[in-house]
Amino acid sequence: MEKAQSPEWVFIINPSAGGGYAATLKPVIEGMVKKYNAVADVVFSEKSGHGAELARRYAASGTKYIIAVGGDGTFNEIASAVLYEKGVTVGIVPAGTGNDFIQILGFSDRYQENDWKVLFEKNTSAIDVGLCNGLPFMNGMGLGFDAQVAAENYTEPGKEKKGGKNKYIFHIIKTLLFYKEKRMTVLSVENNRETDCFINTVAIGRRFAGSFFLTPKAFANDGLLDVCAIEKLSLAGRFKILPKVPKGAHLEDKKVNYYQTSKLEIEFTEKVPFHLDGELFFAKHFDVSILPSAMTILYNPGGNHFFRKN
Repeated sequence: MEKAQSPEWVFIINPSAGGGYAATLKPVIEGMVKKYNAVADVVFSEKSGHGAELARRYAASGTKYIIAVGGDGTFNEIASAVLYEKGVTVGIVPAGTGNDFIQILGFSDRYQENDWKVLFEKNTSAIDVGLCNGLPFMNGMGLGFDAQVAAENYTEPGKEKKGGKNKYIFHIIKTLLFYKEKRMTVLSVENNRETDCFINTVAIGRRFAGSFFLTPKAFANDGLLDVCAIEKLSLAGRFKILPKVPKGAHLEDKKVNYYQTSKLEIEFTEKVPFHLDGELFFAKHFDVSILPSAMTILYNPGGNHFFRKN
């Protein structure tokens, strides 16, 4: 029996992303596919895990360009599913709330005409992928304050966070006021230390929560994880340091320990929340490492991307 020919592209839409915004992009995507003479399927995921299933199915049938339409969690699900597939290039049409990962690639937070044009030009780059306890992350993982914000804002995998961006800001403020740091031990190639964790972000990218540049020196293809560790802070200290983060000025504060590494271990005395690209998990021990240049991705070479030039 002859195998059916697969499309060159597939756009997998998470219809709940962006409070339903992603679902409205289907006719837009179909119009752009026609305009740029692409051979593509445009499909909806139906539940948590279905986007990964679709991605694997299309990759197995020979589809080369697999595009996630949604937020960072949607992209993580789809890209993780095809991470070890040869000949597959991934991409993202940002349609979530924060859309932090897209900032790495030089595209707009919401696609404009030129973004579509560049997407279909098929410019590619190899990008690093992080691993935490065997689970991939594409932008970053967080422990402490930002993980607690994710826990406060959590619904379930594949679902848009309740209340969107305004609710997320509310949870940031609430956690800023009431969060209590937990003691942790950090073992890395470069140093071993104990500390009370306010924030411990391990990143491929630079931006989190829509506007917070916690790891402003990160490049997504340098083979290194950027770590921003902020020690225990008083309430006044929290309000002092947080406004500096959007511009990356927090690195000058003596409470901030910023370094790069290829691997580290983190240990808590009890299970704590952590997030991978905004999706919530719980663990006590963390083995974190990097897979250099593990994924091929579509990017905008003319945009403000964060790839180091070879």
